[in-house]
Amino acid sequence: MVFALGLQPQRWISLEVVGRRSGQLRCFPVGMADWDQDWYLVSMLGENCDWVRNVRAAHGQVVLHRRRRRPARLVEVPVAERAPILRRYLATVPGARPHIPVDPRAALADFEAIAPRYPVFRVEPETRP
Repeated sequence: MVFALGLQPQRWISLEVVGRRSGQLRCFPVGMADWDQDWYLVSMLGENCDWVRNVRAAHGQVVLHRRRRRPARLVEVPVAERAPILRRYLATVPGARPHIPVDPRAALADFEAIAPRYPVFRVEPETRP
């Protein structure tokens, strides 16, 4: 709720996505990383995180909530492109550091080694016709 109200920095939001089994709207607090003029969501808990499974089942259709609700589409980033985003994520979202076994100042090769285990999604604002 604190993230949705916008009481935290811009990178902290609530992710709303339809549950893959229940069909009910689910809400998850997440931190975003900015990289190369885009925003990204990273699963600090890896592949088996509920929000990742729900986003994949919903074909990326989500609502991001920070002060107001904004429809968006999350596009999964290929493994080969994740390393610099993961490094930026660790540098800007300190709560992720205990979950991702790489020092934020490590070489890019260290992030490339773990990239297959941590899904990354680029945020694309939903455009209304």
